[in-house]
Amino acid sequence: MNNLPRPEYPRPQFERATWQNLNGEWSYTFDFGKSGMDLGRELFRSHGFPNRIIVPFCPESKLSGVQHTDFIEALWYHRELQVPGDWMGKRVLLHFGAVDYESEVFIDGKSVGLHFGGVSAFTWDITQFVKPGSPHHLVVRVADELRSGRQQPCGKQSSQFKSAVCHYTRTTGIWQTVWLEAVDPGGLRDVQIIPDLDGGRLIFVPAFQTESQGRRFKVTASTGETVTAPAVGGVPVSLPLRELRPWSPASPYLYDLEFSVIDKGGRELDQVHSYAGLRKIHIEGNRVFLNNEPIYQRLVLDQGFYPDGIWTAPTDAALRRDIELSQQAGFNGARLHQKVFEPRFHYWADRLGYLTWGEAPSWGCDPNSIEGARNFLSEWAEILQRDRNHPSLITWTPWNETGYRSVPRQHARVHRDSYRLCKAIDPTRPVNDTSGYIHVETDLWTVHTYEQVPAQLQKQLTPAPLVFRNNPDQEPEYAGQPYLVDEFGGIKWIPEDRRAFADNSWGYGDAPQSLEDFYQRLEGQVRAIVSLAHISGFCYTQLTDVEQEQNGIYNYDRTAKFDSQRIAKIFKQ
Repeated sequence: MNNLPRPEYPRPQFERATWQNLNGEWSYTFDFGKSGMDLGRELFRSHGFPNRIIVPFCPESKLSGVQHTDFIEALWYHRELQVPGDWMGKRVLLHFGAVDYESEVFIDGKSVGLHFGGVSAFTWDITQFVKPGSPHHLVVRVADELRSGRQQPCGKQSSQFKSAVCHYTRTTGIWQTVWLEAVDPGGLRDVQIIPDLDGGRLIFVPAFQTESQGRRFKVTASTGETVTAPAVGGVPVSLPLRELRPWSPASPYLYDLEFSVIDKGGRELDQVHSYAGLRKIHIEGNRVFLNNEPIYQRLVLDQGFYPDGIWTAPTDAALRRDIELSQQAGFNGARLHQKVFEPRFHYWADRLGYLTWGEAPSWGCDPNSIEGARNFLSEWAEILQRDRNHPSLITWTPWNETGYRSVPRQHARVHRDSYRLCKAIDPTRPVNDTSGYIHVETDLWTVHTYEQVPAQLQKQLTPAPLVFRNNPDQEPEYAGQPYLVDEFGGIKWIPEDRRAFADNSWGYGDAPQSLEDFYQRLEGQVRAIVSLAHISGFCYTQLTDVEQEQNGIYNYDRTAKFDSQRIAKIFKQ
């Protein structure tokens, strides 16, 4: 697999030994007339298309080999696949890390399943469609109607031909790893991991492919503890820990785990490698606590774009490198902005002790629309279920800057539904219902300000006597939640050798006149925020430049713009 793009196992918290990576060269064709399903075309029966693309990179990207950056409202993929002969008797699962936006999968012309959502993972059981040892034709139809009228979440993808302001090159189709996996019919479907720091234990809630009396679910930790229980889906299993090693940015200790399913005769049906962090995140008064100690969050806005891969990191090492660059700049975490990052990013955040906020790519989806809410909530549920086991992820943010409130009742309804969906699927983390505004029901109170003059910024954020709110006439009163400035800064600075990067480059406010002016402005802004006792954290815009938005701590290609030691000293003050 080492000659394939992105060869690593894509789901490191639920890893099996028996799998097949389907990345690499596929054939494809655009379907600009959206007629591929019509009688006379029926592209789902294809045995191959005329063009070539490298999966998992989107056709807009350089790494895909295509680099078509105009709108692509429909396209088709094809590749042959052959299930290994020794998978006979197993369930064959076809996994997609993410496909933007609507996809339908076909095997030998037969529809396997239809999925809606551009950033959530999905799986189809294709056992009945394939014969181990025989070749088959896999076809994927994609529809991505970005300009459909604000009903489709898309994040920062530009709805204009050209990237402009804070909207960038689009991502269409397959953009994360595709793989096959062999699973016993009695194997695991999922395991929710709930850390209980105060109780000194880890709790596991399994789900199985099928259930049968007499089967056992077994958990073994790298520290030697083991527990077995009846293999019954949805019933929690507790593993007391003899040695308590809490996970934190200072000490990101992880317990390696093995999950097993054993039949009543003692035969192991399934084995999955996983890991967990023992950590607690909660709120007391107006402070966020990590492991029962208050924590000040020094976050950076990370949009997860790459010059050559767009939404897809070119390598696994690139994901790790982004976290290391952020930590070198003095941040202890990131607000992952308008994109759901892939599981490998969260894996590195877990390993490196990097706090994150998980956020949906809500832009493009109108919170005033019932159809938009329906599309959003179903995908948000899938996102929550996929990522809730990562210890580094400490906050959920369903929406961002929902200031356009044309239908107030529907606007408030979808915010409450989003908040309560978080609490139903994962009650262990605080929820920021919408970053910045307009808040409806929230555990955190977040605001955005790009005031560039430090003295004016401090004055704006100083309670007098009420705290600053972005939409005081449309939001409820501030109720004493932890108060964070989760967007500020965005200071434009373009190094001399980058002046011709884009003809529409921008940043917030007037650019400083010199590099020293930049440092002075940045230091003053950070000092203004950290000096105010009612503020419990900040998020600086942003980690890297993204295309024409040139206000990052690093250039778009991740090269240095500033003295990293001086930058780190400023953000750690």
